[in-house]
Amino acid sequence: MAKAKKTELQVQTFATHQVITQPNPLRGALRIGGDEHDDPIARAEQALAELSSEFRDWMAIECQRLADAYVNVQQHGFTKTTREELFRASHDIKGEAATFGYPTAAAAADSLCRIIEHAPDLTKVPTELIDNHVKAIQAIVREHARIDKFGVQQELSRRLRAVADEYLAAVNHDRPEHLEAILAPSIVPAD
Repeated sequence: MAKAKKTELQVQTFATHQVITQPNPLRGALRIGGDEHDDPIARAEQALAELSSEFRDWMAIECQRLADAYVNVQQHGFTKTTREELFRASHDIKGEAATFGYPTAAAAADSLCRIIEHAPDLTKVPTELIDNHVKAIQAIVREHARIDKFGVQQELSRRLRAVADEYLAAVNHDRPEHLEAILAPSIVPAD
């Protein structure tokens, strides 16, 4: 078979099938230097490994931000500003914690976010429910280095989620659009 031009389709016919190979005009654009080529995933993983010593400090800062937001809620009640601060702090932990190696903190923060999002009236949410979430997140981050505590952390996050879901299902019984979101499984990694 004559070598086809790079701009033409190549068709190989066999007894039971055909193989069609499309031209790849980008093939010449890729340059591999020597035997080793640049692996962006490996570079990203190495960068994360180099930064991992700072993860604990970053999580401590995020926990302090959550605690400060919660103190504002306690002092001023739930206003638009205090609600947004508390939600943003818990949402940031939810998004960052698993990447930083704190998946159980992410699960607890997700549960707190759900309360803030789906409670019809935050002023009627039992203080202990929010308080327990904030304290649990802080404890999970503080005790993270203790490997023997991981099972306790998982169970704590699981129970917080169950209590939050039970509360939200009860207060949203007449709001079916919220019930659907409340009863949906979490997409946050729990382990």
